Amino acid sequence: MIRSNFLFVRSISPLSHHRNPLSPFAVSYSSFNLPESSMETNSKDSQEPKKDQHKETARDIDPLKKVSDDILPHILNLYGSCALPRDFEIYAPDASFEDPLMCAHGVKQIKSAFYSLSKVFSESRIVEYNIKENILPHGRREIVIDNKQYYKFMGKDIDMISLIKLYVEDGKVIRHEDWWNKKPLWNRDTSNVPLVGRIIEMARRGSMLATHAMMKFGKDPTS
Repeated sequence: MIRSNFLFVRSISPLSHHRNPLSPFAVSYSSFNLPESSMETNSKDSQEPKKDQHKETARDIDPLKKVSDDILPHILNLYGSCALPRDFEIYAPDASFEDPLMCAHGVKQIKSAFYSLSKVFSESRIVEYNIKENILPHGRREIVIDNKQYYKFMGKDIDMISLIKLYVEDGKVIRHEDWWNKKPLWNRDTSNVPLVGRIIEMARRGSMLATHAMMKFGKDPTS
C-alpha cells in the first residue's frame, strides 16, 4: 500500500472464476476474477481498538478509513444471490436502489429486488471488479465499483459490464445505483425529453412494486 497525499492504492491478485461529486481524497482498489464463494473478508481481529459507544457521525469518521472494506462483502453477497438479512444492514432505512429495470425505496423494497435474483437466474455473481472510493463534502462517501457481472438464464451464460455507485453517509448506504453498460439511468433529468424520462421512471416503479408483491413485500427467507 502506497501513501501519497491521502491517496491509497490496493491491488488484489486474480483468483479463479466462472466465465461469465469528488474531493482530493480518494481510495482505489482492484480485484479480478472472484470465486463463487459469496463473501470475502479481511480479518482485523484484536488489533482493532475498541470503538466508543456513541453513534459514529460524519464528523467522527476517520477521513482515511476505507468504508468500502466493510460494505463490499455484502454487495458481493447481494449480487451473488446468497444474501442474508444481515447483508441489508449496510443500507439506511430510507435508502434507494435503482437500475434500468427497478426503482426501490426503503430497505424492504431493496430486499425484494435482490431476493428476486435467484427466482430469475440459476446463477449470478460479480466476477471482476475495480473500486474507487471518494470523500464528498460533509463526510459523505462515494464508492464506485467498475465491474463485470455473470448470470445464467435458461442455461445461457450472460456477461454484463456494470458501474455500481454507492453513496454512503454515517457508514450507511443511502443510495445505490447500478448503471448497466456504464450508461446513466434514464429519468426526467437525464432524458432529452423530460416526459419520456418520467414515463420510464413510472415503468421502473411499477416493475419494482410488482416484484415487491411477488417477493412478499421484502420478507426474509425462512430456514
